[in-house]
Amino acid sequence: MPIALDQTRREWNWVTAGSSKRCARRPAARPGSSELEAVTAALRRRVGQSFTLAELADAYASAEVWSREAVEETEPASGWPRRLSTVTDAAFHLYSRGAVDYEP
Repeated sequence: MPIALDQTRREWNWVTAGSSKRCARRPAARPGSSELEAVTAALRRRVGQSFTLAELADAYASAEVWSREAVEETEPASGWPRRLSTVTDAAFHLYSRGAVDYEP
């Protein structure tokens, strides 16, 4: 795996590594869940259902712009701009598991 892709995957994983069991049991109650859904939907439109980790990393390079637009189209919770980077990384981490070349 190229070094840049490996580092990108670490960034995606970092935000979800500390999630608690309580949040996992109650995703609707988790702050940012609507933002996470919006970014994931936009990501699905950009890379589709069949993709490689490299293609996902390419989408990540421009994610700041389109993830902000995706969240702005929803009714985001108060303070969402501060969470945007975390929400975006979490969406990429979760979506990366569907890559054709995904390895834990």
